[in-house]
Amino acid sequence: MTQELIANMLGVRREGVTEAAHRLQKAGLIRYARGRISVLDRKGLEKRSCECYEVVKKEYDRLLPDKPVI
Repeated sequence: MTQELIANMLGVRREGVTEAAHRLQKAGLIRYARGRISVLDRKGLEKRSCECYEVVKKEYDRLLPDKPVI
């Protein structure tokens, strides 16, 4: 996944994605190289994100549960 693609998906400038990826990598939360993102510290990444992550995750889990709702 390129920084250009991420920027387009988020509606931001590529430079902003570059800076964010650099900061997250420097903090040891991700590894980003040649279009591949590896999450190294998921809990740390979640803590660094805004409260919207939890809202989106709950809604995702509600709409797409692991087990079918009968």
